Amino acid sequence: MALKKKITSRAISIRVDKLIGIKKTVHEVSEEIDKLTNSIELVVTGDIFDTEFYRLNKDNKKQIKKKDWLFDWQSEIAYPEREVYKLTVKDNADIIQGLISLSTEPDHVFIHIVENAKFNRGKDKVYLGVLGNMFAFACKQSVERGFNGFVAFKAKTNLIEHYSKTLGASIYRGQRMFIDDVRANKLINQYFKS
Repeated sequence: MALKKKITSRAISIRVDKLIGIKKTVHEVSEEIDKLTNSIELVVTGDIFDTEFYRLNKDNKKQIKKKDWLFDWQSEIAYPEREVYKLTVKDNADIIQGLISLSTEPDHVFIHIVENAKFNRGKDKVYLGVLGNMFAFACKQSVERGFNGFVAFKAKTNLIEHYSKTLGASIYRGQRMFIDDVRANKLINQYFKS
């Protein structure tokens, strides 16, 4: 009796990606969270600014200038199952403070990439709290999608302890980490006061 190879949806997805020329990459979340704030904080004055998130897609992806970012966000937007959002200061949607890529999994939201704008990195950064704001946004999306705030991501090895301390994230397996419902709600309440 001949054995038949079972075709899974993942195998089909990989074949389709190869056919249409999409090369999937698995990224590690690799930036330190400088400070958990109540929104984002202007370094020079300590003033707090409200923020907004906007979804980016093939129609508005030109807002992302490749030279300004470490990751290839144009390719990230091309993945149909991923959603890329930009973080901006409220009423100033033209200046991107940070970017985040998410996907909806069966029981959680997965963060593929999160990145500060180049002017929010290093010792001369303009705003603090950008990455914390984006992690809180991912948790909020998880709640809105019915997952109680559960968020997962793959952490760069040397930042596992950092994410554990700053976000309260737990190790799931290897470099995979997750934020549970309790910690997610704390982040949401800190960044998204009603």
